[in-house]
Amino acid sequence: MTVRVRFAPSPTGSLHIGGARTALFNWLFTRQNNGAFVLRLEDTDLERHLIEAEKGITTSLRWLGLDWDEGPEVGGFFGPYRQSERINLYRNEAQRLLNSEMAYLCYCTPEELAAMRQEARQRGLAPRYNGKCRHLDQAARQKKEAGGFLPVIRLKTPREGSIIVSDLIRGEVSFENNNLDDFIIMKSNGIPTYNFACVVDDSLMQINYVIRAEEHLSNTPKQILLYQALGYNLPFFAHVPMILAPDRSKLSKRHGATAVEEFRLQGFLPEAIVNYLALLGWSPGDEREKMPLSDIIKLFSLNAVSKSAAIYDIKKLTWLNAQYLNSLPLERIIAEAIPFFQKLGLIPSQTEQIDHAYVAKVVETVRTRIHTLVELAEASTYFFRDDFNYEEKGVRKFFSSLNASEILAHGREALAKTEPFDILAVEAAYRNLSHTLEVAGSKLIHPTRLALTGKTFGPGLFDIMVTLGKTKCLERLERAINWIKNNLC
Repeated sequence: MTVRVRFAPSPTGSLHIGGARTALFNWLFTRQNNGAFVLRLEDTDLERHLIEAEKGITTSLRWLGLDWDEGPEVGGFFGPYRQSERINLYRNEAQRLLNSEMAYLCYCTPEELAAMRQEARQRGLAPRYNGKCRHLDQAARQKKEAGGFLPVIRLKTPREGSIIVSDLIRGEVSFENNNLDDFIIMKSNGIPTYNFACVVDDSLMQINYVIRAEEHLSNTPKQILLYQALGYNLPFFAHVPMILAPDRSKLSKRHGATAVEEFRLQGFLPEAIVNYLALLGWSPGDEREKMPLSDIIKLFSLNAVSKSAAIYDIKKLTWLNAQYLNSLPLERIIAEAIPFFQKLGLIPSQTEQIDHAYVAKVVETVRTRIHTLVELAEASTYFFRDDFNYEEKGVRKFFSSLNASEILAHGREALAKTEPFDILAVEAAYRNLSHTLEVAGSKLIHPTRLALTGKTFGPGLFDIMVTLGKTKCLERLERAINWIKNNLC
């Protein structure tokens, strides 16, 4: 049996990390089993459907590297893959249920439904539909339709017994049938409800593993009843744990970025996000945290997915992102960093005008001490701009001493004589200068760093010097010497 899974988002907003994690688990499972990963867009919510959201979802999935074998932009044998293009399929299947008397037309008005719910509450029961139209005869239906009432279609649900959901993660979960009402499968406007469209699509698309979020577990008994009524084969179900905020509340924007696009704009790498999401509810069986995707695919198992909620930890994701920024090939990081440099106006917007060799030196110098691409660009500004200010705390600590300008002048003189201008040579020049002046190396390094960058913290000073180059270093040391004389002397 070929494994067939699906990810079926509703295009009403951005791809949330919860949805991305669900997509990832489906993708990992099918890649491990050489199956098919299907993308289906559940776009029948006409009031909330957004074209730009659909594009955002597909763009985010591709950015994460979660390619689909069937679906929008790809095609396949079981399309169309947008529910809005499958309406006739749902209507035909609903009619089949009406013909077999497994479903019925309901003409109850909103006011009647509200009265039913109120009566149930007064009796201490769960508010639900009481089956009023379940046994309407043909004459009663014709009278309702003559009065202009547009019916919905409801499934006849059993009043006794229970539904057992055999879940690959949670084991057997039982639901009593007397807690279910005759739920709607087709609205009065001819649009299917979520549960009905989902079951029809999963069956006709031959989906045999339904891997989705825990919040959908309560929908599963209704869907099983639909599978049975329609004569479909049941898929295997697996409900993955929720993702909660650190305080175990529902995850929301107040806890930081929650959409894939937000993470991209904040300078996170897709490798880091995929690695992090894989560990939200799943464990490889050891203490590893940074894992290549090939290992995750090889080790992933639904049996190792936890039943307990996963806790969202932005600090861990940020740490993991820093690890990838420092370990991925330099060329990859440069390509990712360029748009962030351009956004700050550090490099030209036209690719052909960019000094790629210099950008490579800057990225290599800075990337070991930052956590995101935004930080990388912000920490690189002094490599591209000469008109920076000196940090006030640095001025007080390193420029205010009586001999600060003299120290910088000695440094400038030493660097002017240094050839070749590489790490070994500039480091040796400063060590020799420290010995000659009989001062600690820090007495030279800290004011020089401030003179060259305007900052008191950053990459190694000698890496900065070599990246800037001799001419730039000499110019900035001269600028700092003159600034001290004009402002502090």
